[in-house]
Amino acid sequence: MDWLRLAIASVADQEGVEIEHLIQDGGTEGIHEAVAAATTVSTGHHDRPQLFVEKDDGMYDAINRGLKRTRGEICCYLNCDEQYLPGTLTTIAHYFAANPKVDVLFADAILVNDKGTPISYRRVTLPSLAHLRQTSLNTLTCATFFRRRILEAGHFFPTALKIAGDQAWVFQMLKSGVRMDVLHEPVSVFTFTGANLSHTAAANEERFGWLSPEEKPRRWLAPLVIARHRFGKLLAGAYRNRSVTIEIYTLEEPELRRKISARIGFRWPKAGVYSSS
Repeated sequence: MDWLRLAIASVADQEGVEIEHLIQDGGTEGIHEAVAAATTVSTGHHDRPQLFVEKDDGMYDAINRGLKRTRGEICCYLNCDEQYLPGTLTTIAHYFAANPKVDVLFADAILVNDKGTPISYRRVTLPSLAHLRQTSLNTLTCATFFRRRILEAGHFFPTALKIAGDQAWVFQMLKSGVRMDVLHEPVSVFTFTGANLSHTAAANEERFGWLSPEEKPRRWLAPLVIARHRFGKLLAGAYRNRSVTIEIYTLEEPELRRKISARIGFRWPKAGVYSSS
């Protein structure tokens, strides 16, 4: 619940755009009180978020339910341990206004530990069918934005999956020819809380189960596909250290953004690195 408060605040203080903020929950005990307490402080520049509590069939079903309730032209979502950086939604709105043919935008994100200290910079590159057949998705949902028309075309998250649904979602959009682009600018933070699922054994088990028999990875191609992907990341500047300064909400200071600077690398942290204790 504490992480949710920070996520709500990071949306509430976004300036320069009109926001419709929905919170979708499957029935967590105390959720009404937690949201009420968070929005009492974090009223920001927008209406209070609307809370919907109903039983769902997992994370992706909950996301779909929330998306179906929205009315905005540009859609996005955060998990409770993620935040938007200041000015993010204005940046995204300006991008889509200037690029009317792009339907999905992926941006850079910064990984932080449980104290809010930056630990890794994730430079995004465009995903490809060949790469997604061989290994995990190279984008983060906290830095993914998309037009309503892709939902109207039926591109919702597959609810049969519990962890790798975002990978299957991007894969199916690529197969359908949805136009995508990247923005090499950090727009959000992803917190390593110890409960993240994307790099667990369960995630690896589910990773390729959704592929049809004809789409199953040809393992002999993997070295070539991965090498090509890494070369693209090299050209994009993904493999270098950076000095970053972010302004985020922390558990110690949940009512105002705290400025934090660090010199960080690019690697995905190993288990245990997320905690500063």
